[in-house]
Amino acid sequence: MIRSELIARVVQQNPHLTGEEGEAIVRAVLDGIGDALARGDRVELRDFGTFSVRGREARTSRNPRTGERVATPDRAHVQFKTGKAMQARLNLKRADPEPEAEVQRLIRAASR
Repeated sequence: MIRSELIARVVQQNPHLTGEEGEAIVRAVLDGIGDALARGDRVELRDFGTFSVRGREARTSRNPRTGERVATPDRAHVQFKTGKAMQARLNLKRADPEPEAEVQRLIRAASR
């Protein structure tokens, strides 16, 4: 899903919003997540997952085209870990009704 599809879904599920309002909401949420990560904070979206910033140490890499060794400086990257309810939803087998009950149980437990 891309940003424009997310905006369209927000507007579709909230008919009282205009397209511009939906875009502003999505932009605000994504900017908030980005700002928090830039500060080094952790962002947890219940039932969805957790974003955190991790560091990668400096190392010696290799240019794949020339084979030349290149020094890569230390840097930060974003790590995402799925929540239990999302993990269950991703691994759900539609033919088996039991996993659906487990997903619903996890969602109820997480919302308490």
